[in-house]
Amino acid sequence: MTSYVVYSVIVLVVMFFASAIRILREYERGVVFLLGRFWRVKGPGFILIIPVIQQMVRVDLRTIVMDVPSQDVISRDNVSVKVNAVVYFRVIEPDKAIIQVENFYDATSQLAQTTLRSVLGQHELDEMLAERERLNADVQEILDQQTDAWGIKVANVEIKHVDLDESMVRAIAKQAEAERVRRAKVIHAEGEMQASEKLLEAARTLSQQSQALQLRYLQTLTEIANEKSNTIVFPLPMDLIDSLTKKDNGA
Repeated sequence: MTSYVVYSVIVLVVMFFASAIRILREYERGVVFLLGRFWRVKGPGFILIIPVIQQMVRVDLRTIVMDVPSQDVISRDNVSVKVNAVVYFRVIEPDKAIIQVENFYDATSQLAQTTLRSVLGQHELDEMLAERERLNADVQEILDQQTDAWGIKVANVEIKHVDLDESMVRAIAKQAEAERVRRAKVIHAEGEMQASEKLLEAARTLSQQSQALQLRYLQTLTEIANEKSNTIVFPLPMDLIDSLTKKDNGA
């Protein structure tokens, strides 16, 4: 009977010490409470906890990648879109993450959803599509300020997709096509204007030098002669006609 009691005591002592031992990894910290009050943050490594009197909550310090579910957002120009994002954050103060908020992961997720809707709703659709980096920075800054009281650092926010209705996609495609046509017409008109200016300069130069005009005339004849045509229209310079007219009058 005595040996049985001794054996039971040994077992209880072993179980007591076994329940008091905690091993925390390098990326883990233990928030220790003493009789319900916060005592200290321990870890990593070998930790001893007094059973019943002390309790410990493990906190992971690694960066957490959290998907933000797709959110229905109405832009400032009244376009309905669905937007989803991903948030990168980590716990930097384990005691605040446990004491100041009930579940820091769910709290951060809900805050990210509401912030995403709020920030994107202040911008037009074109800004959502073209200025995504600036919107990411705005959402990240707001989240980081809000979660600072929870001991959480929001490192980055990335908007992954901005999904539009099929009707809106067709409307944007028509708008883009119209813009391309407008640019093509503007470029063509600018080319015509530049060509007319160059032709005007060339005409002024040729009018000032009669020799240059004759050289241009001979070059034109050479180009016509090289063409495979049965009919050749031979232009007659006005200077030649004037000289012949003067000779006839003199005669």
